[in-house]
Amino acid sequence: MANWSYLQPIFDSPDIQKQLPGESRKFKNVDKTWKEIIKGTRDDPAVQCNVLKACNRPVKDVELLTSFKKCNDELDRVQRGLKDYIEEKCAVFARFYFLSQDDLLEILSQTKEVKNVRPHLKKVFENMNDLHFEPDLTITSMFSAEGEEIDLLASVDPKDKLVENWMGEIEQMMFDSVRNVLKVSIADYMKRPRTEWIVNHCGQVVLNGSQVHWTTELETEA
Repeated sequence: MANWSYLQPIFDSPDIQKQLPGESRKFKNVDKTWKEIIKGTRDDPAVQCNVLKACNRPVKDVELLTSFKKCNDELDRVQRGLKDYIEEKCAVFARFYFLSQDDLLEILSQTKEVKNVRPHLKKVFENMNDLHFEPDLTITSMFSAEGEEIDLLASVDPKDKLVENWMGEIEQMMFDSVRNVLKVSIADYMKRPRTEWIVNHCGQVVLNGSQVHWTTELETEA
């Protein structure tokens, strides 16, 4: 019963049903059997107040215990298939290992609603609090928890892509974009007063850019 309760909302998702058709069919069969057993117990006055009769009545000429065992075996197979599916996704985008199974399934069950990944971004990327989506859903910038924004060097289009693929593109674009703003800040350091330079760049960029110039100046003086 616990396995069925856990899996039921997962396999209610059309996206999961599409991506795991075999497991979805197995779960639907179990789901149908469970509901028939519950409905049969509820509708039969002779067993409603008698646990022994309720537990010993046959369902479609099959003993209740046999039905339960068969359902449990099917749910075990469904869970193994679900575990293999999750492993495949993590193999493509390793940062999914940072997420709990429930969080990951929530993302994977919303492949058409790409904005639904936003609550999970901080768990996947260090201090990435949000992404900026244009009206056509292309992603053009990212935000830190402090509200600092970094424009992506190139926009990322998540439409019609598997979530693990477009988030992989976000990861690479994150590397490239942070490297670019750091390079720009290092060059800009020599063009304006330090107090002005600090407030014109993101905190992480200021910290790293300061270290670059501190090291350069130290080596020059030495």
